[in-house]
Amino acid sequence: MTTWFDATPRYDEYWDWAAVVLFLFLTLDLLLSVLAAGTVGLGYERNPLMAWLYGQSLWVVVAGHVAVLVVLAAFFHALFAIVRELPPGYRGPVALAVEIFLGGLLAAGFLLLANNVAVIVLGEGLL
Repeated sequence: MTTWFDATPRYDEYWDWAAVVLFLFLTLDLLLSVLAAGTVGLGYERNPLMAWLYGQSLWVVVAGHVAVLVVLAAFFHALFAIVRELPPGYRGPVALAVEIFLGGLLAAGFLLLANNVAVIVLGEGLL
């Protein structure tokens, strides 16, 4: 009899989900935030770091996003390596926690995406 604790973690899928999360947060959010700022102005940007970044040159914006990409890719690599190296008895529950974490990040990314689209279309955000 197997339980969810015995489930084999889907290591190969982790990077697929992480790539979607990074694409949502770094690429789509950046592009839609710039469009939203063009629609309602920079004063509506709720993230002070992003508001400051939008006031900088294009190279600073790109360098900042590439730096975040490198840091997050290293974080995900370390997280996934930890899950792989756990003793078998802990691997299933921790893998489930990682999958829930990735799912939460994905949901947050889609929420930010919807918020930016609402700002562009309606002139005000959902949040």
